Amino acid sequence: MNNIIKNFIFGIIVLLPMSIMAQVFDPVKGCVVDNNGNCISNTLLTAVPFLRITPDARSGAMGDVGIALDPNANSMHFNASSLVFAEDQSGFSFTYTPWLTNLNLDDIFLLYISGFYKIDDNSVLGGGIRYFSLGDIDFTDANGGSLGVGRPREGEFTIAYGRKLGDKLSASLSGKYIFSNLASNQQVNGVDITTAKAFAADLGINYRTKTKMGGYKGEWSYGLALTNIGSKISYTRDNLVRDFIPSNLGLGTALKLDLDQYNSLTFGLDFNKLFVPTPISQKIYDANGKEIPNPEYDKNDNKIADYREKSLFSGMLGSFGDAQGGFKEEVKEVSLSIGAEYWYDKQFAFRGGYYWESAEKGNRRYFTVGAGIKYNVFGIDLSYLIPTSVIPNPLDNTLRFSLLFDFSVFQADGGE
Repeated sequence: MNNIIKNFIFGIIVLLPMSIMAQVFDPVKGCVVDNNGNCISNTLLTAVPFLRITPDARSGAMGDVGIALDPNANSMHFNASSLVFAEDQSGFSFTYTPWLTNLNLDDIFLLYISGFYKIDDNSVLGGGIRYFSLGDIDFTDANGGSLGVGRPREGEFTIAYGRKLGDKLSASLSGKYIFSNLASNQQVNGVDITTAKAFAADLGINYRTKTKMGGYKGEWSYGLALTNIGSKISYTRDNLVRDFIPSNLGLGTALKLDLDQYNSLTFGLDFNKLFVPTPISQKIYDANGKEIPNPEYDKNDNKIADYREKSLFSGMLGSFGDAQGGFKEEVKEVSLSIGAEYWYDKQFAFRGGYYWESAEKGNRRYFTVGAGIKYNVFGIDLSYLIPTSVIPNPLDNTLRFSLLFDFSVFQADGGE
């Protein structure tokens, strides 16, 4: 276990930047290639990637759809603006997600706690805490001598405010504090490692309107979410190079149809694109097929890739047109989530979905299934992930669950 975690830590701090430097871009094929000339992945790299992990079992069972779904406490992660339209006055959720269970590890997990309270019919307050534990690790020096035991961990604290801008439109603003303590007080290649910290914000917009389709009454929902828009961070004390956090642009829609008094069906579709620079290869093939240094890699010749030196807003705004492969590569940076949910009598739910990502941008692809049950004040959601690509997923064949509580039930009883 310790060796796996150590490789993960060193990969984030050292190995990932080095792997990008070793790649070669082929202008003819429009992609990064390996030694055999085959296109390989040129994944967008960020620090604290745990911020983009779907934290709840409901969306986790629907292919990670969530930007425009019916709101609950877990909407804090996707789009807090939808909470204004919640039927309940308040809600609370607790989710536990085991990590790397295929490797029989029991101390790596993600916890997510979130909740909301509607101040009135037009405004809502929400909050969330995310904690990612990477277990224990025995640090050693180059000779194998012990440097003590560390507990790599990361976390996020979020507060949100949402308000209606009309009968059908709402908006929200969230502020968050992020920390990542992977190997503090240790050294990698003589460089001191420290805790990375950042502040960020989320902006959400939600539009909902009643509709009728095929004779069934329903509701269309549309959502836009800008998440993790915040400062760059560094794992080293010198701060010479700071890394982007996973700023993201998400667009989603959902259609809910009431089939009759007891049965309802929801379909959801989300598109997501990271608001960060596309990595540039250190080398490139010229017109004669000869491998040469890439003139776009380090124009100021300071031994640091220019894309890593971009400012926050330069990196965000330029992320729509900075890919080496042009528009064709930019389109591949968009991931797709699609999911469906069936409810019977607002008590029993069955869910399914699919998540798709380009093979050249990570190749994460998987089916998801799950179920839910709600009774009075209490609800529970379960989800299970089934991989469909050769890329291992930390949640392969993993069962995760969320607990939800509706405290407004007590308030209603008290009012009676």
